[in-house]
Amino acid sequence: MEFGIFTVGDLTPNPTGGPSQNERERLQSIRKYALKAEEVGLDVFAQGEHHNPPFVVSSPTTNLAWIAAKTERIKLTTATTLITTNDPVLIAEDFAMLQHVSDGRVDLMMGRGNTGPVYPWFGKDIRQGIPLAIENYHLLRKIWREDVVDWEGQFRSPLHGFTLAPRPLDNTAPFVWHGSIRSPEIAEQAAFYGDGFFHNNIFWNIEHTAQMVKLYRERYEMYGHGAAENAIVGLGGQVFMGETEKKAKDAFRPYFDNAPVYGHGPSMEDFTQMTPLTVGTPEQVIERYLGMADAVGDYQRQLFLLDHAGLPEDVVMEQIEILGREVVPVLRKEFEARRPAGVRSNVPSHAELAALPADADYRQVISSPVAREAQAKEAAQGSTQAGTAAVGGSK
Repeated sequence: MEFGIFTVGDLTPNPTGGPSQNERERLQSIRKYALKAEEVGLDVFAQGEHHNPPFVVSSPTTNLAWIAAKTERIKLTTATTLITTNDPVLIAEDFAMLQHVSDGRVDLMMGRGNTGPVYPWFGKDIRQGIPLAIENYHLLRKIWREDVVDWEGQFRSPLHGFTLAPRPLDNTAPFVWHGSIRSPEIAEQAAFYGDGFFHNNIFWNIEHTAQMVKLYRERYEMYGHGAAENAIVGLGGQVFMGETEKKAKDAFRPYFDNAPVYGHGPSMEDFTQMTPLTVGTPEQVIERYLGMADAVGDYQRQLFLLDHAGLPEDVVMEQIEILGREVVPVLRKEFEARRPAGVRSNVPSHAELAALPADADYRQVISSPVAREAQAKEAAQGSTQAGTAAVGGSK
C-alpha cells in the first residue's frame, strides 16, 4: 500500500503572529516537503492545482519536474489536475514530458475544480463541468494511446492528424486517478475506464465516502475490469500530531480556527468527529486510519494533508518526520496483515503498465471489455441493417 502527502498550496498568514511566507517562500517549502517525504520513506508526493488566491500552485508539473530531478524513488502525482479548464492536448504534453523527466515516477489525478470564477478565466462554463470532464478525458486517452488522432467534440476545436510529442514514456500512458468528493458521475467515469478512484474525503463523513467508493467498486466490476474488491481506491486525510492529545490540540487550534477552508465554522472537536481530521498522538492517528478500510474495503493509497492553514515550515517538517518514522510503518504493516489474499495491494507502476501487451485493456482508448463488446455488437447490427437496406433498395 502507498502512503504519502499532498499539498493544496494555500498561502495563509500565520495566525499566531509568527512570520508569514511570501509566494516564493511557500513554493520553496513545498519542494522541501517533497524531499523530506522521500527521506522518511513515504511513497507519494502530490501537488494540487489552483488558479486563484490564496493558492500558489497554478502549474503543478513545473514544481514536480524540479522535485523529480532532486529525488530518486518517490512517486509524483497531482491533487488534482483540472480536466475541465485545461486543454487535454496540453495535459498530454505536460505529463508525457514529466514521465520522461522522472523516469516514469508519475501518475496524475483528474478533477473538475469547484471554484466558479476560475472557469471563465479559461473560457469555460462551470455549468458544463461534468460534460467537460467526460469529453476532455476521453480525448486525453486518445492522444496518449493513438499515434495519429482525428477527433471532433463539443468543447474545443477539432484535431486532424495530430501526433503528440513527446510520446508517453515507453508508449505507456501514466496511470490516472479520478478525484471527486461528491459527484457519482466521476466515480462512474473512473469505473468505466478501469482507472483509480480517489475520494479526497477531508470535508466529508465516512458514510458518504463509503457510499461513493461502493458505487465505484460495483461499476468497476460491472464494466469487466475484475472483482470489485480489486478496484483501485485512494483516500485523503488530515492529521496534526503531538506528544499528547492536549499538546496537539493546543498547538493546532489557532491554525484550524483561522484556516481559509474551514475556519470560523464547526469547532475543531466537531470537525474531527465528522471528518478524517485527527489531532492527537501518532497512536491515535494510527487507530483512526486503520478503521478506514472497515468502511471502504481494502484500498491502495492514503494521502495526508499536513502543510496548510499557515503552519510554519519547521512544524510541517516535524509532522512529515513523525508520519514517516512513527505512523506509516505501523499502518503499512497492519493494512497488509488484514488484506485478504488476492486483493491488490499496490498501485500500478510505470514498469508494470509498460510490460502489458499491445492488446491489453489498459492500452485501449475504451478499456472496458463490456463496453467494447457492446460497441462491436451495435456496429455489427448497424452493418446488417445497412446491408439489408441496400439489398432491398436494389430490387
